[in-house]
Formats: sequence, structure tokens, C-alpha cells
Amino acid sequence: MSERSRTNPRKSASQQRSRLTVDALLEATARILVKEGYDRASTNKVAQAAGVSIGSLYQYFPSKEALVAAVIDRHIQEMMELARDALARVRECAVETAVRELVKVMIDAHRVNPKLHRALVEQVPRVGRLENIESIDREVSELVRQYLEARRDEIGVADPAIAAFVCVTTVEALTHAAVVHRPDLLAEERADRFVDDVTRLLVQYLREPQPQRP
Repeated sequence: MSERSRTNPRKSASQQRSRLTVDALLEATARILVKEGYDRASTNKVAQAAGVSIGSLYQYFPSKEALVAAVIDRHIQEMMELARDALARVRECAVETAVRELVKVMIDAHRVNPKLHRALVEQVPRVGRLENIESIDREVSELVRQYLEARRDEIGVADPAIAAFVCVTTVEALTHAAVVHRPDLLAEERADRFVDDVTRLLVQYLREPQPQRP
């Protein structure tokens, strides 16, 4: 069996009953990953936890890797929907407001089941979903680039594409590190300060006039 066939579902769930079965399997996979980790997870455990026969599981997913890949894809989609909605809301807003919303939504996106997020981060390379993560970064960067392009008279950066990459990568790196390694920074009493500091960092970068290249 090829690597791709091991991580792709066997068939899509088109009917309501099938969708409920797939949802139960993915939710069970997520719970087991958080509680026991990838190495101790198995298709038998997932089927039992979901209340589904192992035969029904294999109708949709050929392997444990395919289950985990599907959980990763669903988690990524949930995060991306938050980012798209936020960037659409701030399309007409001033730079500082837009940057603050970007920082907040990236934190919220990483807070979509943070325990699962930490578990999945470890498994992305193992089940071949790096390209999905990269596609999210590209889409968010393009949406930010379009916003900055329309606000060229409010910012000092010369190249909106570079600025978008810097902003998105900075926010992604800081929020990811906070959620995975320093959740105390996002506790209720400190989260606003974290958002303020990251916002100030990026707004200063965007508004400071850039030196002219010779």
C-alpha cells in the first residue's frame, strides 16, 4: 500500500448516516490522541471508542494514519475558517485594528482544542500533511497582502508581499509557541497583554518608514 493510499480515506461520507459515522470516528481518534498519544492509538481502539464496528471503520479509513490525517485536515479547516472570517471583517478597518484582530484570531485558531493541537503538531510530518499547513499560510499571507496593498498610504513598508509574510509568520510563530509551550501567557489575566505586545510589534514594523534602497 502506498503512503498516499494509507493516509487518504477510502470513500467520502455523502449520506447523513455515513457522516455521523465518520464524525464519531474522528472525534474518537482525537480523544485517543490527546489521552494516549499516537503510538498507543489503534484502529481497534478508535472503533470501540466510537461505538462502530472495525469493519465499518475500514469502509472509510484504511489505516490509523488515515484517521489521524483526517483529524488534522478537519482541525486545519476549523482554524482556516476563523482566519477567513476575521480577515473579511477587518477589510475596511485601520491598520492597528486589523493587526489586533489578526493576532486575536490566530490565538483563537490555535485555541481550537489546544490539547489536540499539540498532539497533532507532532503527527503532521508522520502522516504527510505539511502541504496543508503550508497552503493555509499561503492563503492567509495573500489575504493580508491584499489588505496591505489597499492601505499603502497608511504603512511605511515598500513591499506588501514581504510585509504580509513577515506579519503572518511572526504571529503564527508567537501564538503557536505560546499555545504549545507557554499557555500561561494566554491565561485570562495575561492574554490581553500578549495581544497588545504582539500588535505593537507589528504596527511599529508596518508604519515605520523603510530606508530607501540604493
